[in-house]
Amino acid sequence: MDEKDNPGMEEEQTEEEGAKETLPEPQYAKTSTGLEENVAGLLCYVFGLITGVIFLVLEKENRFVRFHALQSIFISATLLVLNVFFTVIPVFGWILNLIVAPIGFVLWIILMVKAYQGQWFKLPVLGDLAEKKTN
Repeated sequence: MDEKDNPGMEEEQTEEEGAKETLPEPQYAKTSTGLEENVAGLLCYVFGLITGVIFLVLEKENRFVRFHALQSIFISATLLVLNVFFTVIPVFGWILNLIVAPIGFVLWIILMVKAYQGQWFKLPVLGDLAEKKTN
């Protein structure tokens, strides 16, 4: 079949070619650990305080990773202190713990996703503190 016979054929091919084109993947800098910065940022949150300290010690230059490591340390320590404090208080504290624990879990997931997306997602007070320490 000629192009003359089917004039819309050329348009269909260009639309298909346009659909095959994909957006370029974002480029992430490598860290001193050899990981891409978004992966290292995510890993800072995996085991909270522990991985935050590990990446803070290992990463000397990448501000993105150091920021997420510090924010991970700060939020983990805050949630740990709240957990211990609420556990000591009978009944009312236990109820507060039942509220704070799921919020902490959801926050943990959000922080990991945002770090993996390469975003500087700052928590209101702790994020500002982490940012000051990385500068």
